[in-house]
Amino acid sequence: MSEQNKPAGPLAGIKVLELGTLIAGPFCARLMAEFGAEVIKIEAPDGGDPIRQWRVLKDGNSLWWSVQSRNKKSITLNMKDERAQAIARRLALDADIVIENYRPGVLEKWNLGYEQLKAINPALIMVRLSGYGQTGPMRDAPGFGAIGESMGGIRYVSGHPDRPPVRIGISIGDSIASLHGAIGALMALRHRDATGGRWNGEAGAGCVAGQGQMVDVALYEAVFNLMESTVPEYDYAGVVRERTGGSLPGIVPSNTYTTADGENIVIAGNGDAIFKRLMTAIGREDMANDPQLANNAGRVARTQEIDDTLQAWCSGRGIDAALDTLKAADVPVSKIYSVRDMLQDPQFLARQMFEQHLFRDGTPVKLPAVTPKLSETPGGTRWMGPELGEHTDEVLAALGYSAEAIAKLRGSGVL
Repeated sequence: MSEQNKPAGPLAGIKVLELGTLIAGPFCARLMAEFGAEVIKIEAPDGGDPIRQWRVLKDGNSLWWSVQSRNKKSITLNMKDERAQAIARRLALDADIVIENYRPGVLEKWNLGYEQLKAINPALIMVRLSGYGQTGPMRDAPGFGAIGESMGGIRYVSGHPDRPPVRIGISIGDSIASLHGAIGALMALRHRDATGGRWNGEAGAGCVAGQGQMVDVALYEAVFNLMESTVPEYDYAGVVRERTGGSLPGIVPSNTYTTADGENIVIAGNGDAIFKRLMTAIGREDMANDPQLANNAGRVARTQEIDDTLQAWCSGRGIDAALDTLKAADVPVSKIYSVRDMLQDPQFLARQMFEQHLFRDGTPVKLPAVTPKLSETPGGTRWMGPELGEHTDEVLAALGYSAEAIAKLRGSGVL
């Protein structure tokens, strides 16, 4: 299907201004861009977003950039210059949503703070992603995703009990915060539209506009929001959830086991009926029919015995044989996938989880497909991450700047 014939995304017509770098803010804006919003990303003229240089590069830009900034328009502004700040302010006031992840106070110094913009555009929605939020004693402290993961609790429960906590191999704290920011923006957009809609560009008492708001996302709070029952368990029962390696604490069996060929397999046999099918499938009818193991409470008391039994069975066969046996018994099971496995997997392929694209020089590259899948207004990749400042002239022309004025701004170091 050609780009022109693709259905408009559900966010078509929504304008988003991205003021941010690296992961949390840009990933939040990426989600908007994937579903049709016009996202204008402001970058510094001297190199742009640092993520352009992270990890594996192609023609001076990271492959990560191809995904993180797909469908976005890149413009360059030297935000140290008041003329650049004035341009950014015009773009912000014209936007439905502003997404930023600077330290609290930076936007206020540029005359782009939420209260400063709200005074003119009461319908504006601003998503602010920071380490610790816009208030509190730590608001001004620097905080990356790793810090949010640590303070929010996920690092404490990650790893094996006899070793220090470990990190997941991706920047999950930033991404969790981004998802919270996107959800908050959409809820705020719904409220704005229910209370009057988009700002009509006129200030003053006669302004007809819906009610905008600030979405304040702290990285540590976004991670904390995923910490399940840890708070009431500690408050009521004094239980501190600890590291348990590959198992799911208090839910048995749900763990990682190693097969004879050195592959790792996850078996989730923690439902009562599933456990019985699992044990029957591995030839342990005695455990399948043991009344003490008929419910989770009884299985928890014999966790080590169950895990040892499953590991012994896995050690006697390769990954394919183990998967075939357990799938035939309708037991939830999976090999632990690498990206190599994903690219070859029939389920990934059937669900069209990869998009084929071309770099400017014609080199092919696969990108992850957009999720979630909407039946009528699906998201997609209209273009990969843009070149630095690729859309500067286009965006400024739309603001009314002439070619001569743009050239003058560029010559004086504003762009």
